[in-house]
Amino acid sequence: MNTISELLKSGNSVIVDVRTREEFMGGHVAGSINIPVSELQDHVEELKSDKHIILCCASGARSTRATRFLKDNGVGCTNGGSWLDANYHTNN
Repeated sequence: MNTISELLKSGNSVIVDVRTREEFMGGHVAGSINIPVSELQDHVEELKSDKHIILCCASGARSTRATRFLKDNGVGCTNGGSWLDANYHTNN
């Protein structure tokens, strides 16, 4: 299993922040995209790609639910926990 840092360094991953748009606008990982957890069901097909999805939120609770949902729907993904933790991995 790859660590978050390894996945990011591979260049074959994308960070999806599942917080609300308002939370995302208050601060987020550079280069991440925002798909609120309440809207994930509308984006499953577009998330099925060659890129590995790393999910983050404020504390890790929503990204845990999002990871479970996406894996159940055939999307390759990893729970990155808090966006602050994911941000740390992008800079190290």
